[in-house]
Amino acid sequence: MARPADTFGQSRRETPFRTVRREMRIGIFGGSFDPVHLGHLWIAESALETLDLDEIRWVPAATSPLKPAGPIASDEDRLQMVRLAVSGCEHHIVDDREIRRGDVSYTVDTIAEFRKEFPDADLFMILGSDSLSAIRQWHQPARMLQLAVPAVVQRGGDEEIDFSVLEGFLDHQRIDAVRRHVIAMPVIEISSHELRQRISAGRSIRFRVPRAVEAMIDSQGIYRE
Repeated sequence: MARPADTFGQSRRETPFRTVRREMRIGIFGGSFDPVHLGHLWIAESALETLDLDEIRWVPAATSPLKPAGPIASDEDRLQMVRLAVSGCEHHIVDDREIRRGDVSYTVDTIAEFRKEFPDADLFMILGSDSLSAIRQWHQPARMLQLAVPAVVQRGGDEEIDFSVLEGFLDHQRIDAVRRHVIAMPVIEISSHELRQRISAGRSIRFRVPRAVEAMIDSQGIYRE
């Protein structure tokens, strides 16, 4: 089945906002994944379908600049949990570059690496509407928005997405393009914070995380304290 052409109106070498199809469409899905849960998997699979992606890269962060306290589980444990979660899932790739790079994980550095590795690809940065609203707090947001197309997740029941935060970073044509790449999702009341609390209290997380992830957490006692 033919893929829909992009309509960003720029030359293929200038920015991802262009009219000519490039070789690949790659979704970049970053986060602490502490732990990864079914809500993350729903987002990733919905992004694959909505954006017509060739692959989605799961990129666990070392330390988020917006969460300086860092993750609870170790880097290796979080990587392994994501690997277990997407094992056997075509087009889902676990990318450990931020873990290998260490220190604070700036999204713009990761996007720039992907752009260098895939100069002719369409790059989509998957983020929640809350992250979009805080875009001015990110490191080098203008550069980041030129390197990849924001694909905003909108959950059922969420307020209307405020795309005006992109003004000053992108022109109106590009903002309209971002609007066309919204990822609609049902309400999923699962959060990693809630899961950690349930585990610490000895409560079940069954059917909230993949079975293999649940088994790993249980066998290794992750989040028990």
